[in-house]
Amino acid sequence: MGFETNPTTAWEISIKKALGKLDAPDDLANALEVNNFRSLEITVAHATKAGALPRHHDGPFERLLIAQAQTEQLTVTHDAKFRAYEISVIWT
Repeated sequence: MGFETNPTTAWEISIKKALGKLDAPDDLANALEVNNFRSLEITVAHATKAGALPRHHDGPFERLLIAQAQTEQLTVTHDAKFRAYEISVIWT
């Protein structure tokens, strides 16, 4: 079983790690691979859907995740603002 991951998720994790706001592996790409995460390409359809979403969430990373989840029928991890969208969310 594998999981899809968005390249912008890795980008956001790397930024937060560099700012000291998140503890993440130094080799994030390898950590994702050994945990069966596959990279999900960002398509024009994802990008246009992200731009057209209602303004419940203004974070560009999150809007792309929402658009991909809707387009590809994926489940995402929790963010309180995700409740306003029609997507499958894991709440921990």
